[in-house]
Amino acid sequence: MESRSSQPTNVIRFPGARSSAHPRHDQKSLMDAVYSAGSLTIRADDRAMKAMATRLTIFGFVVIDEIQVDGMGRRLRPSEAFNASTALPWRISKPSGRYRIEAGIPEADQDLFAALQA
Repeated sequence: MESRSSQPTNVIRFPGARSSAHPRHDQKSLMDAVYSAGSLTIRADDRAMKAMATRLTIFGFVVIDEIQVDGMGRRLRPSEAFNASTALPWRISKPSGRYRIEAGIPEADQDLFAALQA
């Protein structure tokens, strides 16, 4: 007699222990660290962390400021962050609001955003 379950399974366990969540290895942990601290600075040469931050900014979870030589931050759009160099450090922070309205919206499109401005 067989003691196996009659239900087939397609779950494959990979060998080795699962690493604990850490801001350097996990997007969710990075986002949690940013939201709890308010902002987080990423070294200029940290490609892996910048890649995670870029993915989070594409979905609107964080915003990225590139820290210029004079110390001022320049907000990066997701497309800019994707192609950014490793010459300057970044500051990632949580968005200031749920929605952000750009200043350069054409006058003809202002009525599309009327509900957000109310």
